[in-house]
Order: sequence, then structure tokens, then C-alpha cells
Amino acid sequence: MALEVTVPTAPPASATTAGVADPRRRLALVAVALSVLVISFDMTILNVALPTLASQLQADTGQQQWIVDAYTVVFAAAMLPAGLLGDRYGRRRTLTTGLALFALASVVGMLADSPGTLIAARTGMGLAGALVMPMSMAVIPGLFPAAEQRRATAVLAASLAAGAPLGPLIGGFLLQHFWWGAVFAINVPLTAIGIVACVLLLPESRNPAAPRMDLPGTALAAAGLSALTYGIIEGADAGWGDPAVVTTLVGSVPLLTALVLRSRRRRDPMLDLALLADRAFRWSAVAATLISLVLFGAFFVLPLYFQSVLGTDALGSGLRLMPMMLGLLVAAKLTDRLVSRIGARAVITLGLALLGGALLFGSRTGPTDGYGRAAVWLTVLGLGMGLSLITAQASALVTLPPAKAGVGSGLLQTLRQVGGAIGIAAFGSLLTGAYRGALDTGGLPAEAAHRAGKSVVAADAVARASGHPSLSASAHAAYVHGMTVVLLVSGLVAVVSAVLVAARMPAGGDAGMHVGGDADAAAAAPEHVAAGDRR
Repeated sequence: MALEVTVPTAPPASATTAGVADPRRRLALVAVALSVLVISFDMTILNVALPTLASQLQADTGQQQWIVDAYTVVFAAAMLPAGLLGDRYGRRRTLTTGLALFALASVVGMLADSPGTLIAARTGMGLAGALVMPMSMAVIPGLFPAAEQRRATAVLAASLAAGAPLGPLIGGFLLQHFWWGAVFAINVPLTAIGIVACVLLLPESRNPAAPRMDLPGTALAAAGLSALTYGIIEGADAGWGDPAVVTTLVGSVPLLTALVLRSRRRRDPMLDLALLADRAFRWSAVAATLISLVLFGAFFVLPLYFQSVLGTDALGSGLRLMPMMLGLLVAAKLTDRLVSRIGARAVITLGLALLGGALLFGSRTGPTDGYGRAAVWLTVLGLGMGLSLITAQASALVTLPPAKAGVGSGLLQTLRQVGGAIGIAAFGSLLTGAYRGALDTGGLPAEAAHRAGKSVVAADAVARASGHPSLSASAHAAYVHGMTVVLLVSGLVAVVSAVLVAARMPAGGDAGMHVGGDADAAAAAPEHVAAGDRR
């Protein structure tokens, strides 16, 4: 039977280790890492599948955008209440419920016969992801003793980071060999394995002192974060002066302000801003958010560059992201040793510097350059992403008291999602403006010129229909120009972020990241995880 792990308000001083046998807890970690990986690669798997989905389901541009964005908006909006639910009602229960909901929504997506049904399925997947993601991190204190928690958290962070480059590869392979519904069907067996493994291997843990669900706070969080994320994403496409964009962005301000004020008055709030008083947690969270923002610069521009400019198919596009995976795997091997030797702050700074260098090198890409340059900077990008993101997330989470594991993880992941949404909007607007400014539509009718200015894909279609091959050449050069502008700006943001982390993140926060220091930190914490009896 499974173990029950609770977080008492006054534990014995010796209760600093999890009551799970070593082989079982490592298998449980693998199960949780698989769950995180499934949620993570589903964020990017549609990057290569969207053209096929749009064609098969006859989805217009707005519907295509919401097939992608429904997941992100709901994911960000539900993260905070999901963390509180897990702390109060059981982290394993919340995690397995999220996985089951994810499988169900994937089945709906697989069988969808209209854009509306697929958007609804993606909404359900976003809600499920919000239940899974913070709980995957929050169960660590119930599995591992304090001295091993940082390493276990780093494994989960590596799984989360690996999903981004794996998504396009998996999507491309499935589209080439199966029908479009396979990009959703693959989630079903993977989540089923995760559910069974979590039920059999994962101890239940909860905080008996956690507050009841704050319904007004939940409503404020969901409405405010939804409005903010929606406005940011839509602003990149519809324009920042669009009435719907302005209304949602302006409307998010009083909602989120009311949430903050309510949280400050409550003893155990859903949005626990007191966690940010810890400088190690605060700056680790800031670093993770900045990394998410920067990475969207690369993820946003590369699929179209590979498919439209270099002429690859969906699988080829995914395969060309594999150097990033190679760099990430190297980083996952090096991170633990580097943190032990030079500390978390130095590793995060080094990772951000590598991110900046890779993106700046990529910004020198020319219209006639092939894949060679991209392969080089993608390898360095993966190395920098692994060192910075894995370390930042692990550093933030090991500072949390076990009783706040769900709420704290929810706060961290919410910040990362908002950072990613800002990255989508900012870099999307930048790419669109630079592309249109460099595109030569001279000699085209006004309607054709307008269509060509929407995207490089649209320009290629106009060129084929009108018999203007020069338009394709101009569109490809214009897209490369827009891509290099995005990479330049995101690279500069990464460099500034590296300087900011080096200057502001406390060196004292590194102690909590060292294997030897974790036990001391846990012993000093006011609350611990104590293993219960077998049931």
C-alpha cells in the first residue's frame, strides 16, 4: 500500500527524512518526471502540427491562435489555486487527478471534428497541466531526505526543460507516420503509466493546517491572470490598441491588485507573497521567469525558419532542434557538480550568459546561411538553458518549507507562464514589425500585398498563386531579418539578466543548493515532512 505523508505543525526535530525506501522513491521520481515531460512537450508539440490541424479542421487564423493559446491562458490562470488544492487535499491525489483529466482532454482532442471542440480540449489540458505541474515539485519533500531534495528537484526541472525541444520532434514524427490526432493520442498511454506509477509508488502528502479554498481569491486569480495572459497574447496579433486587448489588460490591473490586497490580509493566502521575502527564492524565481521570457525568442522564430526558409517538413524541423537537446543533456550532467563547486548564483549567471551568447550569435544569420550556424548556436542555447533553468527552479523550490510546497511551486510556475506569455507577445510583435518593414510587395495588388504581409507562409502562397517567385525570395529574406532582430533583442535581455542575477541574487542562497547544506536548512525550518504508517 502507499504511504501517507503529512506536514504536522509541530513535528519532532528528527523528522527530516522521507519514509520511502530508496528504490521505490527513485522509481516514483521517474514516474513524476514522466508526468512533467508529457505536460511540458505538449506546450510545443503543436508548433509543427498547427498547419495540418488548420487544414484538416478548416480553422481560421483566430481559431488557430486559440488552439495554442487556450492551453497557456488556462494553465497560467489555474496554477495558484491548484497549488493550494494539493497542499490541503493531498498532493498525490491532485497530481493523479490532473493526469487523468489530461488523458481525458487528450481523447477529446484526438476525436475533435471542429476547431471549437479542439479549443475546448486544449482548455481542459491547460487545467490539467495546472494541477500536475506544481504538484510534481511539491511531492519531493515527501519522497527524499533534505540532502537529496535539490538533486531530485533538478531532475524534474530537467524534464520540464527537455519538453520544449522534444515537442516539435515528437509532433513531426507523429504527423509523418500517423494522422494529426496522434499528437493527442500519445498523451493517453503516457499519462496512464504516470497514474499507475504514482498511485503505487508515491506517498500521499498534505498540510493539515492548510486553509480552505479561498473562493473569492480563486476567482480573482483566475480572472486576473486570464485577462493578463489573454491581453498579452492577443496584443501581439491584434495590436495593442485593439479594444479587446486594452479592455482585458486594463481590467486585469484591479483584479490582480485586489488579489494582492486580499492575500496580504489573510493568514494563509493562496498567493503567498511572503515567500518572496526570501531573497534566494525571489531571485531564483525572477531568474526562471526571465529565462522563460528569453527562450520564447528562439522557440517562436525557429519552426517557421526551418520549414519556410530552409524548406524542411515537420519532422525535419523537429530534428533540427536536436542540438538543443544535446546541450541540455550535457547541462543536466554538469549542473549538480557545478552548483556544489561554485554555487547556484554563479551557475545561473553562467547559463544566462551562454543563452545570451548563443542568441547573439544566431542574430548574425543571413538569408543565404544554411543549417550549420543554427546547429552551433542551438547546442550552446541548450547548454545555457539547462544550466540556468534547472538551477533556478531547483534553487527556488529547495528554499520552500514543506508545508508551502504546493503554494510556492504554484507561484513559481505562474511567474514562469506569465513570463512566457510576455515573451510570446513581445517577440511576436517585434517579428511582425520587422518582417513587414523588410518585405518588398512592389507591383502587387493591395489585397495580395496585405496577405503577403501577414506571414512568410502567406507570402509563399501569394507568390505561387500570382506567379511572382521574387516575392518568395523577398519574404524569406524579410523573415530572416525579423528573426535576427528577435534573436538580437532576446540575446541582449539574456545578457542583462545575467548581470542582474550576478549583482542581486544572494550568495548565501547557494548554501541551500549544496547537498551538505540541505540538511541544515531543513532542520532549521519550522515545519518538516514526517512519514506516516502504512495503510
